[in-house]
Amino acid sequence: AAARPHAAPLAAAPAAMAPRRTYQQEMAFLSRVSANQWIVNEGFVPNMRVPGTFYVNKHLETLMFEELQQHVDSGGHGGFLPAVKQLANVACLPGIVGKSIAMPDVHSGYGFCIGNVAAFDMSDPAAVVSPGGVGFDINCGVRVVRTNLMESDVADVKEKLAQALFDHIPVGVGSQGIIPTSAAGLESALEMGMDWSLREGYAWAEDKEHCEEYGRMLTADPNKVSARAKKRGLPQMGTLGAGNHYAEIQVVDEIFDAHAAEKMGVDAVGQVMVMIHSGSRGLGHQVATDALTEMERAMARDGIETNDRQLACARINSTEGQNYLSAMSCAANYAWVNRSSMTFLCRQAFAKMFDSTPDDLDMHVVYDVSHNIAKIEEHMVDGKLKMLLVHRKGSTRAFPPHHPLIPVDYQYTGQPVMIGGTMGTCSYILTGTQKGMDETFGSTCHGAGRARSRNNSRNKLDYAEVLENLKTKGISIRVASPKLVMEEAPESYKDVTEVVNTCHDAGISKKAVKLRPIAVVKG
Repeated sequence: AAARPHAAPLAAAPAAMAPRRTYQQEMAFLSRVSANQWIVNEGFVPNMRVPGTFYVNKHLETLMFEELQQHVDSGGHGGFLPAVKQLANVACLPGIVGKSIAMPDVHSGYGFCIGNVAAFDMSDPAAVVSPGGVGFDINCGVRVVRTNLMESDVADVKEKLAQALFDHIPVGVGSQGIIPTSAAGLESALEMGMDWSLREGYAWAEDKEHCEEYGRMLTADPNKVSARAKKRGLPQMGTLGAGNHYAEIQVVDEIFDAHAAEKMGVDAVGQVMVMIHSGSRGLGHQVATDALTEMERAMARDGIETNDRQLACARINSTEGQNYLSAMSCAANYAWVNRSSMTFLCRQAFAKMFDSTPDDLDMHVVYDVSHNIAKIEEHMVDGKLKMLLVHRKGSTRAFPPHHPLIPVDYQYTGQPVMIGGTMGTCSYILTGTQKGMDETFGSTCHGAGRARSRNNSRNKLDYAEVLENLKTKGISIRVASPKLVMEEAPESYKDVTEVVNTCHDAGISKKAVKLRPIAVVKG
């Protein structure tokens, strides 16, 4: 769920120069600790302060190692560094604690790999914040809305329902919103997040309860967001965008944990749900781009050195670090407003189609998770409670039962975690576990994770064929940009079931519900 990295101003640079190693020599630094976990030992790249670790099963590890093999064979030239190298480079950043962690959906990204979790000690004056550890699409995330409809209720109107969603939610590259807002309204939305949606009548009070941070980062300061970012954000409020973003009508395919499902209002196989996956659009992208430029200057001033120029960062307590966190919080608030606006439009579409009200259709938000964000959290490190800045890029917060930051309804089950599949494949709802809290700073995977670059997908796949495959599966589809479909085809991604099973088997989160799509709306 990270935006395309090519829009950033900084060129990739090779890792700090080290003697060229063979593939076997590189692999000597990696050790398997269980069927689902590997450790990256110190020395894999220069200057590692902590080890790295990644969670992959037998099926997924092949992709990781093939990427490393190609990197060695090419002499380290061209494209991104392999994810395992990026993971290790993050382990060199000042102030990092524990381990640099990667989830099973890991793949190369800008600076940090996608699927990376890294926590920095707030009490360490040298500790840094890095926009690459959040991603360009700040607070890209997933929300699931339940209904009391069953698959049989929508079978005959599935095509009409897909069209209604497509008509209600603005989609596609450069799509413009229909939620009326002014420049002053945007300022309020950036500061207030879902409180703005609530005030304007686009959200229900209960929606906030079922959202990370209650849908509002209190550290937001709209004055720290550039005029260019605001200009990009103003027309896009309440829009889905393109790329891997979607709104899907899904049905419950399997229930693994009946108690957790019941708490989420999931009663039976066949129940209809809606999943919305989107982020902060052009505004978030601009916030990240602006920060990277500022941070390059801060690094030169403060003498901060990294193995990779893409890991531009600034000390958390520096002006640049604080400015970025304030602007990032605004972009996060914007993304929650965006998902709330689309939830409003989705409720309208369903109410109109079934001649009912969203209330009578029980269209409550099950939960809303972020998977590109940095947040200040308390965690145990070496037996001590510490205040950490946890970067999650392409990974999701997954807090355990009894954690004070999760809603009352989920205190006994753990926080729900929404895992979006790829277009036309299944999705999952997981719950957080104590083991995840202990091992991964309460984090888990975020989706399927790319197996193929966007460029590779465009060259290798035919969009007509991809669309035909979806129709064969009985999935209604509405796409604003058919040519972009190849980039998001299931063939471009890892198998989401393998990713989820790895997290479940490793114990860092637990399977609760499996969802299957019946209609997809994409940009």
